[in-house]
Amino acid sequence: MNKKTLGTLVLIWLGWFLVLYTFQTVVSARFDVARPDTAVFWSSDLTLASSASRSIYLEDPFLNNQVAWDSEYYLGIAVGGYDDPRGGRETNPVTGRATERNYSFFPLYPYLMKTLAVPLEIFELPPIATAALAGVILSLLGTLGGMIALYDITREYFDDEGSLRTVFYLLIFPSAFFLAQIYTEGLFIGLAFGALALSKRGKWLEASVLAVFAAWTRAYGAVLAFPLAIAWFRSVPWRQFDRHLLRKTVLQGVSIFLPIAAYLLWRFSPLGRGWAELQVFYFGRGFLTVETSLASWAQGFQYATTNGPATVYFGIQVLALAIAFLASLGLIRRDPPVALYSLAVVILSIFSGSAQSLERYMLAAPATFIGLSCLGRRKAFDKTWTIASLLLMGMSVALFTLKFWVG
Repeated sequence: MNKKTLGTLVLIWLGWFLVLYTFQTVVSARFDVARPDTAVFWSSDLTLASSASRSIYLEDPFLNNQVAWDSEYYLGIAVGGYDDPRGGRETNPVTGRATERNYSFFPLYPYLMKTLAVPLEIFELPPIATAALAGVILSLLGTLGGMIALYDITREYFDDEGSLRTVFYLLIFPSAFFLAQIYTEGLFIGLAFGALALSKRGKWLEASVLAVFAAWTRAYGAVLAFPLAIAWFRSVPWRQFDRHLLRKTVLQGVSIFLPIAAYLLWRFSPLGRGWAELQVFYFGRGFLTVETSLASWAQGFQYATTNGPATVYFGIQVLALAIAFLASLGLIRRDPPVALYSLAVVILSIFSGSAQSLERYMLAAPATFIGLSCLGRRKAFDKTWTIASLLLMGMSVALFTLKFWVG
């Protein structure tokens, strides 16, 4: 990538988040909404005017437009640790064991927030505000890394204009505003897309290291081992293979599975065991829980027939899933590693046990934006999708800023 292209990406990134943050400021100053929100069956009690008081981590005014819902856990871990009693606790109805809610989330993002907060103390902000500043910095830098990696991944598909279009479609996807909030999406795509981009350059160890960090950010990080393995296998010159390549090849192959080892190391640690328990009884999520997932989807669709907000919410989820699924299928022949990884993200999301937040999860599937960009070669589609996507994102940004449920 030349300096001119890198400069263009940086300017797009800078303009994107400045416009986004300005819009959130305008929304919070100009808009008012009728409460409560009925987008999902449980959101009414949590979207009243007084609902933010349920957590001290949602009340601090600094960068409050970028804080909602899961943000409280990342801030809570960064400021008070996993065992912080201020984060609240839940009791397993089966075992009777109580677990702090902070255990619900992976460690890398909040620990990096805590680390970055140390030099940021120079600004003499309160601890929660300092952690919030660290969180948005990490999210934004991760997003920039993801943009650069996605551009690099698409070099073999498009010319410069096409690769920039792919990155642009990432930034305007209806749920893309999460990349700039205190959520893990920004950091994760930087690590995951970076690992995929490095694998295309044959940098297996570097790709594996990024994938390890991704596995400590979101569960999808462990899945990166499989596209890396496919890419590695396809790159080995098996017909010309000789024993002089054996050692190097074996080391590369072993390194590819480090993300799985990293995930298992965390999963069977006290943090991981607490996470798994909360995922089941508190969030209703699990690994390929088909029966539970189908029941959740049936409940969601039935609820969507009862009111407009729910219809819109579930409609956007289905749209995002359909785009990601079809784009992944369309890319299988041309780029199996990226396509199969994206397809795994879609399938694991659909059958995660809960029919919620899935439009946000699709940000982790790069095939989504590659597929849209292929269609975007046609100017009519490009302009129409841009308008539609920006309008949907604008609506979701406004709802998130006003603390309504958007996933």
